[in-house]
Amino acid sequence: MTAAVRARIARCVAGAAGLLLLALDTSCTSSRADAPVTLRFWAMGREGEVVQEMVRDFERENPGIRVQVQQIPWGAAHEKLLTSHVGGAPPDLGQLGNTWIPEFAALRAIEPLTPFLARSTVVAESSFFGGIWNTNVVDGVAYGIPWYVDTRVLFYRTDVLARAGYREVPGSWAEWRRAMEAIHRIEGRDKFVLFLPTNEYTPWIIFGLQAHSPMLRDHLTRGAFSEPEFRRAMEFTLGLFRDGLAPAVQGAQIANRYQEFERGLFSMYISGPWDVGEFSRRLSPAMTGKWAIAPLPGPDGPESGVSTAGGSSLVLFRNSKHPAEAWKVIEFLSRPEQQLRLRTLSGSLPARVEAWRDTALANDRFARVFETQLRRTVAQPPVPEWENISLQIQFKAEALVLARADLDSTLRELDRETDRILEKRRWLVERDRRREVAGVTR
Repeated sequence: MTAAVRARIARCVAGAAGLLLLALDTSCTSSRADAPVTLRFWAMGREGEVVQEMVRDFERENPGIRVQVQQIPWGAAHEKLLTSHVGGAPPDLGQLGNTWIPEFAALRAIEPLTPFLARSTVVAESSFFGGIWNTNVVDGVAYGIPWYVDTRVLFYRTDVLARAGYREVPGSWAEWRRAMEAIHRIEGRDKFVLFLPTNEYTPWIIFGLQAHSPMLRDHLTRGAFSEPEFRRAMEFTLGLFRDGLAPAVQGAQIANRYQEFERGLFSMYISGPWDVGEFSRRLSPAMTGKWAIAPLPGPDGPESGVSTAGGSSLVLFRNSKHPAEAWKVIEFLSRPEQQLRLRTLSGSLPARVEAWRDTALANDRFARVFETQLRRTVAQPPVPEWENISLQIQFKAEALVLARADLDSTLRELDRETDRILEKRRWLVERDRRREVAGVTR
């Protein structure tokens, strides 16, 4: 065999090998390109169960995306989320209680959603209840999309209110108090009207919001509880205890509030949507038609009868390798029809205003009340320390009711405790202000 022939054979072999390698490389590249994106989605409670069924429809619409849902108990969720952030292994997207949004935004654990919202044709601020949307906004930036909502309303005995001469709950504090006084007269001094457990801080916060208290001042760095607005709310509430309209007890001292509601120990109670089912199940058949719910009265009439903006939101976690795909899941779960499906599967109230036009909600007498109240919700101060401040409100409320502490000195002490809790925040705000000034002068 000549050298020329051997060279031609070598070139052919090399060419064939090259073609084979190219084919194998192309096959591997194609295989990688066709592999679906897998997203990790953490969700809590009952919603964490049912969303596993809902995302299967999303996958059918988006065959290139797979969603792995991990259900987490509410009691373990906060610590697990913090641990995943510190460890650099958070999920791609997840559910957060909307009161956690400021904390996780401050930790830079969740993505600001401004660029996603700018491009979205599915999600817009105008599609949600204003107070609920605001719970997701920190320093003017949205970090979460409301998924389901809750708020507090007034549960009451219709028969007792009727005996006192009222067909419905009055809309103002003054008229509501007169109605409570009338109930107290006919029911007897051994019974009360409004059950306000001293070891729950939410009602105290609600009355403060209704009185237009900002709760915090100086760019959310100091307490504003000794100012006239919050003081007005406390005077109204403490008057109910002082005059025997509310029992001065902690919640645990009334073992079964449903039984005592039926027995008539009290005839009004502030609670949320979860208690509609509980009241229906736990009250006897004899109570059918004898209780209802109503929007909360306000200091200056119905429109001032605001309540807290509760619920859960959907967020994108930082460090996700697939934020665009994760946002698609949020958009899917935010559609009105999916919100209604979540309602059917879990009983949760939908966050989208459009979903409330569905006949199943429009014809539900309880849902109609919650819709009215949801239009009158106010977000609590968006600071990570708010839960600790809320506990201080509770402690001071207990002192005012159970120990009959002086109102003015107690509110000043509440401001001091709040200022202590917010000390680091003041330092950060002042540091940022100095940097801003330095940047302008250079």
